[in-house]
Amino acid sequence: QVQLVESGGGLVQPGGSLRLSCVASGFTFTSYIMSWYRQAPGRERELVGSIINTGATSDYANAVKGRFIIVRDNAKNSVHLQMNSLKPEDTAVYYCNARQTYYDTGYWGQGTQVSVSS
Repeated sequence: QVQLVESGGGLVQPGGSLRLSCVASGFTFTSYIMSWYRQAPGRERELVGSIINTGATSDYANAVKGRFIIVRDNAKNSVHLQMNSLKPEDTAVYYCNARQTYYDTGYWGQGTQVSVSS
């Protein structure tokens, strides 16, 4: 069955860094766009960024552009979110998503909590 397993969340001080990972199984990883979403308390889930199946291009929400980087390792069926210069407003549950086109809902991981606080 399809599985997306996130890891790497935790508590970090403002200005710090974290690297989230998502390991996928149960589908053809190289056929899927991989994305990271986040959901803060009381807010709707929002797209953080996406990377296409080859890893050649990625795009990001304005709120994280220049601070976050998404990379994928197709040999290991994994995708990573490198988060730098973290701010308190980055606090949220971060979710990994896999979809074949931008119009699909796709598959979701269980989420990992990121908290940015001093």
